[in-house]
Amino acid sequence: MVLGQIRTLQRFGWIANLAIWLNIVVLVMTMGVVANTPPNYTMSANLNSIPKGDGIVHTYAGAPPYAIGFGTAVTGLMQAVYSYGGAMLFCEFMSEMRKPWDFWKAMICAQSFIFFCYVFFGLFVYSYQGQYTINPANQGMGPAAAYTAGNIISFLSSLIAAALYGNIGIKVIYENILKEFFSFPDLNQRAGKLIWIGLVPVYWSLAFIIAAAIPNFSALSALVAALCILQFTYTFPPLLMVGAMIKRDAIQKGEGWDPTTGQTIHHDSGLKRWMRGYMKNFLLNTWNIIFFLGALVTAALGCYSSIEALIVAFQSGVNTSFSCSH
Repeated sequence: MVLGQIRTLQRFGWIANLAIWLNIVVLVMTMGVVANTPPNYTMSANLNSIPKGDGIVHTYAGAPPYAIGFGTAVTGLMQAVYSYGGAMLFCEFMSEMRKPWDFWKAMICAQSFIFFCYVFFGLFVYSYQGQYTINPANQGMGPAAAYTAGNIISFLSSLIAAALYGNIGIKVIYENILKEFFSFPDLNQRAGKLIWIGLVPVYWSLAFIIAAAIPNFSALSALVAALCILQFTYTFPPLLMVGAMIKRDAIQKGEGWDPTTGQTIHHDSGLKRWMRGYMKNFLLNTWNIIFFLGALVTAALGCYSSIEALIVAFQSGVNTSFSCSH
């Protein structure tokens, strides 16, 4: 709630950079610990319902034999969406950059860095902990000292990341809903700044209640990925692309915006105009429609599998943060 009071992304630059290196510290520490100590059997049993048993680590190239049905695989897929999703937020980052055309270079560097780190880290930890691997992986460290240190550092890093994404989230809500439909003042005005101060605690209070009430981290992140992140990465972009191309390709000679009158001239409207724009790039538009429908199906499967996982988690008697006695 305190960090969220920073309104401009420019002031997040140095603190966001710090979060990256804090994450790297946690990754390196986790890899060093899991390579030299046994897994955290207690945490694995509590979170994933996988007991210690004989303590022998087993790894699998595909779905492990103890995986329960198709839903488990989809929940795993949603973790990937959660890690790499959110492409439409890039527009919000670009809007506050001094040189927006430099964004694509920054994106390629950042995505390559993240992809390499995530894939290498995931393979490394799984190779040592196998079925006992938990999410987040740093909580799977066995020694109490390492486990506590990893929690402290990752907490600070997550706090910074949460403030950054919360900043974008609140701005999207404010600019596209409150300002557009309810005529709220501009954020640069005094009234807008005061409203922002009040919105941040409300936003994070709701986030805390949701997070504290749900006991299974993987199921929660899968549900968020299916409901929100997948939509803004795979569902909305192809649909918006179709709409933009139809509007562009439907323009006829003599149409357009007249700067002298301030009006936009259209010779026709409705379904006829839409079909003309659609047919001009039929193959690409059709592919984007198929992509959009496929993303909707994936989202539905993700919601179903994560909700089923949450039901199992609650039925297993796992305590939520509200019922914690320590």
